Amino acid sequence: MDWRVFRETAVFRYGFAVAATGAALGVRLAFDQWFPPGYPYVTFFPAIIVTTYFFGAKPATLCALLCGLAAWYVFIPPRFAFDLSFPTFIALSFFAFVAAVIIFFIDGMRRSVRQLAAERERHARLAESRDLLYRELHHRVSNNLQVVGALLRLQAGGVSDGDAKHALAEAGGRIEVIARIQSELHTQVGEPVPFRDFAQALLADATQAAGARVTLTLEGGEAPLHPDQATAVTLVMLESFNNALEHGFAGGEGAMTVRLDQDGHHHVLTVSDNGKGPPEGFDPATSRSLGLRIVRAMAGQLGGRFEMTRADGLTVCRLTYPPRPD
Repeated sequence: MDWRVFRETAVFRYGFAVAATGAALGVRLAFDQWFPPGYPYVTFFPAIIVTTYFFGAKPATLCALLCGLAAWYVFIPPRFAFDLSFPTFIALSFFAFVAAVIIFFIDGMRRSVRQLAAERERHARLAESRDLLYRELHHRVSNNLQVVGALLRLQAGGVSDGDAKHALAEAGGRIEVIARIQSELHTQVGEPVPFRDFAQALLADATQAAGARVTLTLEGGEAPLHPDQATAVTLVMLESFNNALEHGFAGGEGAMTVRLDQDGHHHVLTVSDNGKGPPEGFDPATSRSLGLRIVRAMAGQLGGRFEMTRADGLTVCRLTYPPRPD
């Protein structure tokens, strides 16, 4: 029989109570000459405490009963007799009261500890199940978005109208970008990824797809984005970045800096480049470009504002938005 199963059997539990009583009696006899008169129970209380702690109230009650009888017979005068005088009755009553208090409180503590352990185990299982469901849902959402993006691109291949074909291809590409964002925001175990870690991968892919030779610098963004803001902020970053690749460098060389400041009352995302910049009189607030309309929509969703300026040879796209509490 397995030891853990055997120690929970009645034979072992009540046998331990008897053995604890015998051990307490043996210790008390061995040190009898060292104890002054009037301490018949001094070694029996630890036996009751240990039995209660490990095996509960019922074995402890047996232990207390045996300890009381042993102390009464061996150590309470007249010794080796069950004489029930009034002083003896008082002493036994006091022993019974103290033993009952010990059993009540220690058994209650024991039950509470076991209940707490069971609750912790249950919550751990629930958390594991929740994380598994979250990862599965996250994976399915990303896959479904990728499928939708691929279907739009496939549909674009069968459209003869140039504008419609371009619109479908762009829509499919942006949906696939959102799917990529969703898949990159968290690790395999569901932990949020710092902004700069997944931004590095996304921007590297965008640069490679554009065929541009750009020196990219990433600053700030050591903390993860808030889940409710991550997609919008990342879309603004990618639209600004791709706009610079397409119009600022046009396949040439250059340098770009992406910075996210997450301190203070507002977070600030800045995408700057040393490309040729927008044409004279260009106003991003009134532009009909789909990319800029998406950027403005995302800024509005975040409750922030988007600006595009040209200064010191740099085109600077800046998104300012209020953080959300965790």
